[in-house]
Amino acid sequence: QVQLVESGGGLVQPGGSLRLSCTASGVIFSRDRMAWYRQAPGKQRELVAVVLGGGITNYADSVKGRFTISRDNAKNTVYLQMNSLKPEDTAVYYCNALSWGSIYWGQGTQVTVSS
Repeated sequence: QVQLVESGGGLVQPGGSLRLSCTASGVIFSRDRMAWYRQAPGKQRELVAVVLGGGITNYADSVKGRFTISRDNAKNTVYLQMNSLKPEDTAVYYCNALSWGSIYWGQGTQVTVSS
């Protein structure tokens, strides 16, 4: 059984930066797909960034060039570095893992971008 715990959310001004972390208890293998999703009020949950086995990454068009996903397999942790934040980035951010055919979600962390 895998559990995901996110941290690093908060309130930041437009143009600022935040780094989200997601640590897995239980085993996450380096080949497992890890991702960040977000859900803004009144909107559907959307994929933000994904990192596959071997380090291949992909991003939503809305965050390309501003967000970076990375992983530390030794620490069972995935990160989301968010730069040049915009008010439209405001959402609850969720960590997601796909391991041995099962999907796992974290509890979410709130990111608010506001002046």
